[in-house]
Amino acid sequence: SWFWLAMRICSHGSWGPVALCQVQPPAAAARRRAAIDLGQGNTIELVLLQAGRVAAVLPRQRQLHNGCMGHVLVAGAGIGGLAVALACARAGHTVQLLEQSRQLSEVGAGIQLGPNAVRRLDAWGLAADLARVASWPQRLELHSADRHRLLGQMPLGAAMQLRYGYGYATVHRADLQQLLLQAVRAESGVELVLGHPVTDFEQSEHGVRLHCAAQVFEGDVLLAADGVWSVVREQLHNDRAARSTGHVAYRALIDSDAVPDALSTSAVHAWMGPHMHVVAYPVSGGSRFNLVLIAEQRAAAGAVDAHEGWDGASNRATVLQAAVGMRGLLPELLQLVDSWRQWPLYDRMPVRDAAELAQGRVALLGDAAHPMRPYLAQGAAMALEDAAELGVRLQGCTGAAMAAALGAYAAARWQRVARVQRRAQRNGQIFHATGLMRVGRDASLGVLGERLLDLPWLYAG
Repeated sequence: SWFWLAMRICSHGSWGPVALCQVQPPAAAARRRAAIDLGQGNTIELVLLQAGRVAAVLPRQRQLHNGCMGHVLVAGAGIGGLAVALACARAGHTVQLLEQSRQLSEVGAGIQLGPNAVRRLDAWGLAADLARVASWPQRLELHSADRHRLLGQMPLGAAMQLRYGYGYATVHRADLQQLLLQAVRAESGVELVLGHPVTDFEQSEHGVRLHCAAQVFEGDVLLAADGVWSVVREQLHNDRAARSTGHVAYRALIDSDAVPDALSTSAVHAWMGPHMHVVAYPVSGGSRFNLVLIAEQRAAAGAVDAHEGWDGASNRATVLQAAVGMRGLLPELLQLVDSWRQWPLYDRMPVRDAAELAQGRVALLGDAAHPMRPYLAQGAAMALEDAAELGVRLQGCTGAAMAAALGAYAAARWQRVARVQRRAQRNGQIFHATGLMRVGRDASLGVLGERLLDLPWLYAG
């Protein structure tokens, strides 16, 4: 059968018009797209098109940026995937962003963004957009969950701004996702492809082929932001599944007007008890209050611990059972919520070397690379940092240099993310402490307070 051949020539950064002709290709044509470097700044691009489908699949013209013409494949359109698609587009590459869901749903609840995360969003020109949807709490307060007393506090607000140049934000996950999505859609070089779950990939010295159901996508590099159950990671490392932590998170949102008057809605509150803790803070510009109770499995009646129960419904009775023995405002606050969502928590061992983050033309970021426990509130921030670093490393790269850039990204990131993973795991032990460890924790917070809670190595990064 006859096919159309679309051809165009790029000469010194300028694409010429698309020319069409009919051809009769070999019966077993293995490749439908090819780019041939003619030297001296000239490239010819050939695209084999089925008859009658020309308009639907003609390639979009690409704009050169600092001489770079790389094509990046991104797996997963969560916060990390959207951020890295934006960073790579800003670095001058075309991007195909592939997401298994048929629509980007507003899942999740609140997210805390330290100055290190806000710094990255500002670098992408998103500070004003963030300010419209975020809350900016004035302090962090740590309470004893079962003894009804304040253990320690740290100023946020202006103090963070003065110390690190950026504030401490709390935001609904859907608001942050929408903010990044709008920025991505404003980039002409990004194509968002929904309803395409990744099945496997192949890489060679020349590029990457990503298989999504019945389609194959080709690119210079593949950046996997497909989460804790990453298909790309599993193949890249021949890896086991992420490990269960034995902890379950229960999340809910309430209107800020419903919060008891005795509890400030302009602060991040944490109540620490035996084998559990609760965190609450404002989101959505202060109009809603985010609640998270995290309990160890043995303290959480009716909890789930399976991949299939990754996001499930829960109820007030289950949550109150996990908070038995708590005093003060906390039980009153938890009583306000009828329905909760529950997530069993999974993580991996801290990253051991750069090869865990990148090999050849494939790199991992966010939870695909370094899933961590939420006890440092840095999961989203680390994904944003990963995305920003990849954008910097890929700036101005093409061809084999793009693979080298992924190696440089991994070398720059692995020790920092491993440190955050270790610190988050340790914080969980401290938050849920019993016995002498708990006595020492409470005494230390009372004496040292802010000096224990502030983390310059983290927030200044």
